[in-house]
Amino acid sequence: MTVVSTVKNLEALNLTIVLEFDANVERVWQIWEDPRQLERWWGPPTWPATFKEHEFKPGGRATYFMTGPDGEKSNGWWRFTAIDAPHHLEFDDGFADEEGEPTGDLGATHAIVTLEPIGDRTRMTVVSTFESEEQFEQMLEMGMEEGMKEAAGQIDSILAEPART
Repeated sequence: MTVVSTVKNLEALNLTIVLEFDANVERVWQIWEDPRQLERWWGPPTWPATFKEHEFKPGGRATYFMTGPDGEKSNGWWRFTAIDAPHHLEFDDGFADEEGEPTGDLGATHAIVTLEPIGDRTRMTVVSTFESEEQFEQMLEMGMEEGMKEAAGQIDSILAEPART
């Protein structure tokens, strides 16, 4: 399993997940940069993602939907706020309508992704910060922590494939 730790900090309104991978930082960066690799792990196995838009640059946006086992779709959006390849990525994240526009449902979260080398491996830290205690608790009740762990469990098989050029 790639998940090293998860920490819920209600005072700071954030959820931190630390993961380690048997791949270098540049290879792990590709699972964020390439939407075809991203959609293979973003979302738990029973709710796979399809990225419709992925403008990977500061100020760019991504839109996607996740499809549940019964065919139900849940739409989401990202707005990239900072990208420093291949070590740092930040984006705002929320629920969207079918056109990919933010709905405001449950507000937005801000994610900070940091990749750091540990020998020939990579440590990825993802910190999700919430707008309020209520939002934080609602997202946890919806299974966000478990879903992120399940999603991360899909990354190793992607990283085992040859790096794209």
